[in-house]
Amino acid sequence: MNAADEGGSADADASRSGKKPNIVYVLTDDLAWNLVEYMPHVQRMREKGTTFTNFFATDSLCCPSRTSLLTGQYPHNTGVFTNGGDDGGYRAFMKNRNEEKTFGPALQRAGYRTGFMGKYLNGYQPKDKNGTSKPYVPSGWDEWDVAGAGYNEYDYDLNENGKVVPYGKAPEDYLTDVLSKKATSFIGSSAAEKKPFMLEVATFAPHGPYTPAPRDKDKFPGLKAPRTDAYDKATGDAPKWQSTLSPLTAEEKQGIDRKFAKRVRSVQAVDAMIGQLEKTLEEKGLADDTYLMFGSDNGFHMGEHRLRPGKQTAYDTDVKVPMMVTGPGVPAGEKVSRLAENVDLNPTFLDLAGVAPPSTVDGRSLSDLMHGRTEEEWREAVLVEHHHSTVKKDDPDAAPKDSGDPPTYGAIRTEDSLYVEYVDGQREFYALDSDPEQLTNRAAALPPAQRDALHRTLTELQRCKGAESCQAAARTHTS
Repeated sequence: MNAADEGGSADADASRSGKKPNIVYVLTDDLAWNLVEYMPHVQRMREKGTTFTNFFATDSLCCPSRTSLLTGQYPHNTGVFTNGGDDGGYRAFMKNRNEEKTFGPALQRAGYRTGFMGKYLNGYQPKDKNGTSKPYVPSGWDEWDVAGAGYNEYDYDLNENGKVVPYGKAPEDYLTDVLSKKATSFIGSSAAEKKPFMLEVATFAPHGPYTPAPRDKDKFPGLKAPRTDAYDKATGDAPKWQSTLSPLTAEEKQGIDRKFAKRVRSVQAVDAMIGQLEKTLEEKGLADDTYLMFGSDNGFHMGEHRLRPGKQTAYDTDVKVPMMVTGPGVPAGEKVSRLAENVDLNPTFLDLAGVAPPSTVDGRSLSDLMHGRTEEEWREAVLVEHHHSTVKKDDPDAAPKDSGDPPTYGAIRTEDSLYVEYVDGQREFYALDSDPEQLTNRAAALPPAQRDALHRTLTELQRCKGAESCQAAARTHTS
């Protein structure tokens, strides 16, 4: 049920002063749950607001995940399954007319001042003109400060509202800090114009090469990656693509520790930015009218299942990501365990702004859940869709040997299970009550009726289109 159907819209919840609420969304790149404990401002968001404890990405890969976030649609409806080639990247995003589906234009039409900063989509270049006479700025955005390959945090270009601006190697050119300054400036100018605003700040951190700000490069000496129960443990009855995995060597474990420490250092600037955003909102008198949301496009494994650092699997390390929200009417210290997914963000942003989400989105607004209201009927499964990519050149997420490069698969995650079907006929099933680390594949032991029910749910989700269809498909079948 939509909040408006209950007689109290999200807009009314958000601002008792009668103003439309502001929305600030900070999206990180490859940030897994195990980094949150090192981010004090994000930890305070958990104390001040609500945390979605079962929030998932439609794919543990940058471009398809970000496209789902922007459009509210699953990859099978956006046509973006990889980071490049015919079925992925910025080219596929544009070819399939996804730009007009993003939340920016809809919010702009609703009177919002809109801003997008940082990382957009793989393959986007600031100098792209897309048939126009100058560097292209997508419709729907009042402020556009977007980089191409900003992974190193230095020596990058920004398309700043149609003008390409180069940045170098000076400490003040550190990209996360540049985005922080631009974001605070956007909030200030929006306050001066007395207009509601929606701002997405998409950092490249903590994506490799995990470059920290100069002030953070020596922090956390000797930090080691978490040794979970899945660390350096082989999956029981593993799918064939894991057959080459061997135990981690001492050298590999040291390398994982070094990378984990660098990832922790690289998110310190992100956390500082969140603190600066909160401070600016307070100073401008906007804190009581602003939703601040924090999340990640996908997770990241580091030694679990004997997988070397990477992503792209259907395991929780890769698809279960942080999502916290603070703001007007959001209960403090609450946890929401309902299954949520990045396809829900587009309709959530629209709903919070008082705009009815279109029927073409596959997700649902999270407004009621984030305000402490219950949803009588909610999804019982989330869909994960992944295509094996053959495009490796210029893909920052191309999987090295043994880091996790599975064949094409579809998967469903319920509250208590994970079920995966690979294109080559292999299957995985994990009962999370007894196997939370997803280490024992029980697909071969599934009773035929249960296996058929899981297959039916997955197939229906892979074919769903639009909110009504996808909500119906997300109800699990009984065996």
